[in-house]
This record gives sequence, C-alpha cells and structure tokens, in this order.
Amino acid sequence: MANLKQITLPDIGDFKDVEVIEVLVSAGDSINAEDSLITLESDKASMEIPSPASGVIKEVKVAVGDIINQGDLLVVLDEESIAEETAPVAPPKPVDSTPHPQPPAPGEKKAKPLPVAPTHNDMPSRKAHASPAVRRFARELGVDLGRVRGSAPKGRITKEDVQNFVKSSLAGAGSATAAGVSLALPSVPAVDFSKFGEIEETELGRIQKISGAHLHRSWISVPHVTQFDEADITELEDFRKAQKEEALKEDVRLTFMPFLMKACEAALREFPTVNSSLSADGEKLILKKYIHIGVAVDTPNGLVVPVIRDVDQKGVYDLARELMEISGKAREGKLGPADMQGGCFTISSLGGIGGTQFTPIVNAPEVAILGVSRASMKPVWNGKKFRPRLVMPFSLSYDHRVIDGAQGVRFTTYLAGLLSDIRRLLL
Repeated sequence: MANLKQITLPDIGDFKDVEVIEVLVSAGDSINAEDSLITLESDKASMEIPSPASGVIKEVKVAVGDIINQGDLLVVLDEESIAEETAPVAPPKPVDSTPHPQPPAPGEKKAKPLPVAPTHNDMPSRKAHASPAVRRFARELGVDLGRVRGSAPKGRITKEDVQNFVKSSLAGAGSATAAGVSLALPSVPAVDFSKFGEIEETELGRIQKISGAHLHRSWISVPHVTQFDEADITELEDFRKAQKEEALKEDVRLTFMPFLMKACEAALREFPTVNSSLSADGEKLILKKYIHIGVAVDTPNGLVVPVIRDVDQKGVYDLARELMEISGKAREGKLGPADMQGGCFTISSLGGIGGTQFTPIVNAPEVAILGVSRASMKPVWNGKKFRPRLVMPFSLSYDHRVIDGAQGVRFTTYLAGLLSDIRRLLL
C-alpha cells in the first residue's frame, strides 16, 4: 500500500513570497533524501529545496513562476518500503547575495532562455545535478543543463562543465549553421507599452536595420575589450589652424581627421596585428599589407562607414579632399557598396558633438576600432608648473582573441605619442 507523504516548503528564514524558477522533478521520478525538488529565487539569493525523504514522486504541486511561502505544498511523495527513516528537512543554502532582476512588470512577458545550438555530441536532455549558482550561470547562457555532462563526483555539473559545453557548441556553430541550425539566444520580452501611457510607433530606417543587425552580430561574436587613453594635441591643433588658410586656397577644408588618419596609419604599420582579421574558421590570422581606414559619418538616415583606401599612400591634403567628397556622398545617400567595403580599421569620432569617452563596437571582421571624443583644455604638470594643454580623450575597442591587453595599451600609447608630437609622423 502506498505510503504517501506531502512535502511542504520548510522554514526558509526571512524570505517570503519567493518565486519558483525551476522544478527539478516530475511525476514518476525516483529520488533520494536530500535530492533537490525545486529552485527558488528572491531579490537577494537563490536556493534549492531538498527532499526530506526518499521515494517516488506521485504529484508535483508547484510550477515555474509560482509565488510560495512556508507550508505550501510542493510534491506528494510515495515513500518506498525500503526507504530509510525520514531525514529532517535540511535548511536551504543561499547561493549568493548578488541582486537579481525583479519579476516582469504588468504587461511584460518573462523571456525564456533558449538552448545553445546543439552539436554533434549533444546528449538527450536528462535530469541534471548542479548547484543553484551553476544553474543560474547556465540560465544566463541559455544552456540546457540536461545536455551537459558533469565531471564532479556523482555526475554533478560544475561551472567549468557549462563553459566547456558552450565552447564546444560555439566551435561547432559554423557547421551547425550550414546545416540550418543557429545559435539561439534569450529573446527580448514583449511589452505592451501602451498600458503605461500614450505611445507612437515609427519604422526604423533602412540603414538602421542593416547596421543594427551588423552591430548585434559583432557584439555577440567578438569578445570586446576597451582601452582608454588621452593625447596632448596642443601642437598638432596649432599646426592645423596655421595651415587652414593655405589649404582653403586649394579648396581643401583641413579638419583634424586627416591628421588622425595618418597617425593611425603609422600605428597600424607599427602594430600589424591590429591591421588584421581572423579567418572564418578562427584558425588563422590574416595580416593585411594595405591600410584602408573606415570613418563613421553621421547622416540624416543613420550612421554609415565609408572607407578611405590606401591611407599610407596619401598625404594630409589628399585625405582631406577625399573625406570631403565621400562624406558628401554619404549625407546625400549616394554611397555604393564598394564605398563601404575592405576596411582594415575604423575611426568613430564624436568630438564635434561632445562627450568624454565611449566604447565603440568593433566593426567585424576588423579587429579594432578607435573612438574619439571632444578635446578640452586641461592643466598639465610639466615637472615645474602646470600649463594649459589641449587634451583629447580616445578609446580603442578590440577583439581580445587577436589583441591582448598589453598590445592594446602599447597601441594606444604609441598613437598618443604620435598625436602629441607631430614631427614623429614624418619619421
């Protein structure tokens, strides 16, 4: 005769109205005492609730998303005749104290993580043994723990097991995509914003849609690191202003950008890895013997990046003329596909608008992008006294698979030196 036992939520301390984020058992499962039944999450911590006895699950009385408190019924357990004496309820162990997102607001549907694209060695989904911290880590990555092979005693899954699973899945993503399977990421929750007030919908422009998809792909596929630095451009800016009148005689508008491009060209020659791309399979580095630099241009229809070719073979006036021409085409919407292809390195300058520093997104398959912000006068100590100097903040975002931190800061330091002493551009 069945010996049914109702398992309720034990005393979990000060936690009240906690959400069920995982149900770890199903009807018909055989469990042992101390096996986890559910995972709860509050705004302070997550915790697994263990079973106080062994047996077979007859009914599950809670579901993901339920809000429960002490004494609420969790499962009905059929204690087996050979089961050991019922063990006392073990207190749940908080995993961490990091803040977690609040439940979705009214009108917002909670997004469900999607599984990482399967690879050839995926196993059928099965019951997983893992700590709440590992379960949280897997949820953030969209990994189905039932497909992960645990390396710890009794097959328990560790954080390293999840990381290795993701690496294996990403390594096979190319072949999986060719087979019609793509890497799935958690979807953005759908929200009915009209419930909160008046709204208006406008269609994204064509450039925004195209560039948005490209930026999203670059962001999720390139491990970004950003290095920040400053350059004293006092002498360079004085020289540029002194040449403005002479340049106008030749119908050239001499901005700061041509000088910046020449400095970047010299830095790319000094650090050829920054002037490279990874092969499609990620196994080889393609070093480019040419230097084509893309320059982000703000247009009424969105941001575009036309490419100036062979920067190393052109002078400052040549670059200034070409920038005037291609920027005009960009703002008139007359750029062709060839005008935006073949770039080795990109410059995004917001100096004419404002701001201090920002983190630009790498324009893959390039491996680095320079972000330039507005220069300002600052007191700089020269060893004897403070002097007013024009200082330009800039940042370099780069693909960490190709460029390590030491090389990134060497590049920015070298570039700052070129901009600070214009004579070095002639060497």
